Amino acid sequence: MTLLDVRDLTVTYAGGAAAVRGVDLRLEAGRKLGIAGESGCGKSTLALALLRLLPAGTRVGGKILLDGEDVLAMKWGRVRAVRWAGASIVFQGAMHSLNPVHRIGDQIAEPILLHGRATAATARKRTGELLEQVGLPAARASAYPHELSGGQRQRVMIAMALACDPRLIIADEPTTALDVMIQAQILRLIEQLVADQGVGLIMISHDLAVLADTCDRLAVMYAGRVVEEGPAGQVYESARHPYARALSAAFPRIGDPSSRFAPRGLPGDPPDPAALPAGCTFHPRCPVALDSCATEDQPLREAGPDWRAACVRVGSNDDGGPEPEPGPGNTAGAAGSGDATEPGDGTEPEAVRASEEARHSAS
Repeated sequence: MTLLDVRDLTVTYAGGAAAVRGVDLRLEAGRKLGIAGESGCGKSTLALALLRLLPAGTRVGGKILLDGEDVLAMKWGRVRAVRWAGASIVFQGAMHSLNPVHRIGDQIAEPILLHGRATAATARKRTGELLEQVGLPAARASAYPHELSGGQRQRVMIAMALACDPRLIIADEPTTALDVMIQAQILRLIEQLVADQGVGLIMISHDLAVLADTCDRLAVMYAGRVVEEGPAGQVYESARHPYARALSAAFPRIGDPSSRFAPRGLPGDPPDPAALPAGCTFHPRCPVALDSCATEDQPLREAGPDWRAACVRVGSNDDGGPEPEPGPGNTAGAAGSGDATEPGDGTEPEAVRASEEARHSAS
């Protein structure tokens, strides 16, 4: 059953910045969708638009169907009823989202009381249950935000998002600024909650590796558009759009010498949403752009079963066109020559092996 259906969503801020441009997304109940991209590509704006949390003066077009009901057409009373109860959001940066002068128990109980789901005593009991559900003692309900660690505050935000049993949770970079051990705990917690309660999850992050490990499907955004969308593992390992490939290749992999010694990045910055280039917005940074890319915007094309990418080269291999650059899961031929290691053969240069053996002996 389709839980969320986003159709041709556009968001333009009062100053004229086109932050989201014609986004189409679908999410089934009990499934997880990851949204990735650089800062400024429109990920957070998309998340805020889903619950109509954008500032006054912002123009929003298209449709956002939540359980078949258009959020953009709802009256404000209905929108308030849907927030927290129908869909909730884990905001980016827990320390900035929690009120520093209120105890966390009161903040978790607030949406429960506002939606009339319990008395004050029942809300306090529910708050304790939610804290224990996310791995915190119920006694921490009396703490202030500054008395908690970063990981604990993030758990509080997740507990708050679950307070009214929503069917959709939007997590906007829930692991930002957390160390890797806490990140892993938060990600496993989110996965468990989705599996146990059957909610739909939209997870936003810069980290494609995290999204590929956590989500069922992955959408990559650039300049307000989805440029690739498909099964998470396939997009991460064998992305078809040059931007998605570059984003994936930016993360070095353990055991892959080519990525360890020569991590690939992408020069330049995303374009200004108020002054987008003509044609494909990625063409000024694209290493494989054609002349037509400067004048023609590229629609999403079929790149495989249930997999789409907005690149003119998608499908060109069938016609003898150029082979796409290898992604991190297909790095053959990407290394240098001479005594350097050939990527993908599972070996390392002699000097590296000797250095690592000496380090292990010393320890």
